[in-house]
Amino acid sequence: MKVLVVGAGAVGGYFGTRLVESGVDVTFLVRKNKQLLINENGVKVQSIHGNVNILPKTITVSYPPEDYDVILVSTKSYHIDSAVEDIKRFVGKNTVIIPLLNGISHLDILLNAFPNNNVMGGLCFIESTTNEENVIVQTSPSHDLVFGELSGETSDRVKYIKKVFSNTKASIRTSDSIISEMWAKYFFIACFSGITTLFRSSIGFIREDKDDLGIINKLINEIGLIMKAHEVPLPNNIKENQLMKIMIIPETMKSSMLRDMERGSQIEGEHIHGYLLNLANKYHLDTPLLKIIYFNLQAYENQFIN
Repeated sequence: MKVLVVGAGAVGGYFGTRLVESGVDVTFLVRKNKQLLINENGVKVQSIHGNVNILPKTITVSYPPEDYDVILVSTKSYHIDSAVEDIKRFVGKNTVIIPLLNGISHLDILLNAFPNNNVMGGLCFIESTTNEENVIVQTSPSHDLVFGELSGETSDRVKYIKKVFSNTKASIRTSDSIISEMWAKYFFIACFSGITTLFRSSIGFIREDKDDLGIINKLINEIGLIMKAHEVPLPNNIKENQLMKIMIIPETMKSSMLRDMERGSQIEGEHIHGYLLNLANKYHLDTPLLKIIYFNLQAYENQFIN
């Protein structure tokens, strides 16, 4: 099986490296400058699950067309349109595309670009970042990759991919309800990133204050209202589950969006919170806290752009 990983950053770099480590035939699709950097230094991972340093195969979009069996798309959401164009030359009739992005709107983009049953659902749970030395630093117990057919079917190709990926040091599993799991993760990310970016703080400090905890509950209720109106397939106790997750994650944990802001990098506010706000407007729902969070992120984006 030939696997193409789009991007070699904190997410794609981590899971791609774990696959290479286990013997899977992996190639990274990267920009030219990134390729030069990898050719010189390799890809290094520092992880609580074990460090690894590899010199992987890399290609750029200028390489000749070639079909891959699986393509893992791990870019940020604001690069999804360019990523779609980049991978078209590497998608064959039987290629499986598995996105690992936050949010949900990228799924429609992929399905529109590749309508011939190429796209599966996918998500990941991981706390990782790339430091100043371009080392991928992975710090959380969770390093999970989940994928499955959008129909919920346990197909032969799902079974085959699972078998090939089964010997990695990362936790990789299949799901027969991947759409529901993607929405549930979206719910969590929207809440977690919204709160931590609003307060510019790790979650522990926010949880300690009773009033701040009330704000977390208010945001959970607003997001739950939106998803209910949109008839998202989620369990009835989803709001309680989201609060529990917020309460049990390590107190020092920050959202990736907050870490991006601290680095002065571009963020996914439009993809995550802007999309929810559009749904709220579609269903004429009042979501004042979500609006504040979105405007806060817009203010940062304007400063970043200018």
